Amino acid sequence: MPAPTTAHAPLDRATAWLRRRLGRAVLLAYAGALILPGPGLWLRRTHALPLGPLPQLPLSTAPFLLSLVLFSAGLQVPVRELGRVLRHPGALLVGLALHLAIPLAVIPVVAFLLHRSPDTDGGSGLVTAMILIVAMPVAAGATVWTGKGDGDQPTMVGLVLASTLLCPLTAPTLIALLSPLLSGGYADSLAASGHTAGGGFALAGVVLPCAAGILLRLALPTAWLERGLRTVVPAALAGSLVLTYVNASGALGSFLARPRPLLLGAALVVAALVCLLSFVLGRCAARLLRLDPPAASSLTLACGMNNSSASAVLISTALPDKPHLLLPVLAYGLLQKTAAHRVVLRRPA
Repeated sequence: MPAPTTAHAPLDRATAWLRRRLGRAVLLAYAGALILPGPGLWLRRTHALPLGPLPQLPLSTAPFLLSLVLFSAGLQVPVRELGRVLRHPGALLVGLALHLAIPLAVIPVVAFLLHRSPDTDGGSGLVTAMILIVAMPVAAGATVWTGKGDGDQPTMVGLVLASTLLCPLTAPTLIALLSPLLSGGYADSLAASGHTAGGGFALAGVVLPCAAGILLRLALPTAWLERGLRTVVPAALAGSLVLTYVNASGALGSFLARPRPLLLGAALVVAALVCLLSFVLGRCAARLLRLDPPAASSLTLACGMNNSSASAVLISTALPDKPHLLLPVLAYGLLQKTAAHRVVLRRPA
């Protein structure tokens, strides 16, 4: 039907234009949070949504935007392409095992290095943030990078789905296993966030929105699905940028109120170290297993890319008194995209 296509063409072109410039848009969101954090700080608070004669409904912007992004990701999942992966699940199982095992190898190394630093708490704050990052599922954006690099898309989709659906079990388990690395009150704070991750957050904030998108994709007729995607995808893309701005406002707003240049530098270094080690171990595992280039690319991305937006929302929800923990999360979110770009540009021999 040419008429609907023509009607939606400007929106489709705008969405494609923004996708190509998403990296710059994210940097602009960070700059906006640095220059004008006020609106972002206001959005971080819970607001009452008036419903006429009914009681007011509390609405938290960050969890709502995260749900929108994950719902959109689920709506775009090519579920029927997963048949091949389920018939030959080797790469999927290896990728999932590595996604869970690499944090247990990387975080103790980072904690050991930070314990030898002059920081009074032995870097426990930074380690806490890193644990909450690596405990999250594979980022849905990894599927985009897989497509750009001609990777094994069905395997990557399977890894995103499997890690997301298992998040209510794997996140609190990883948090519990890595908590002994912390000192001071951070161990208690991480335990509290672990209870939150294992409770309503992982299920209601991560699994259900993604599952709702998948089920709706299966239920809708093709024509309705295409119309829905033309509305939901641009909205989720804009929502992800607003979510980035809101999270960055929380981190940079507290930083501007109480500047701590050493903390910022340490956050960048630690995030870079965890990101680098995760990608390198993923690449080494792919070579050791002698995977073909598409599967190797997908496995590497799955090992290094975590849902940093979910980490930021979890920190804001479970640890609202520690906004400085968002600094390494924001740094990791940028660095993993840079590393993913390098992975998809490199063509294995």
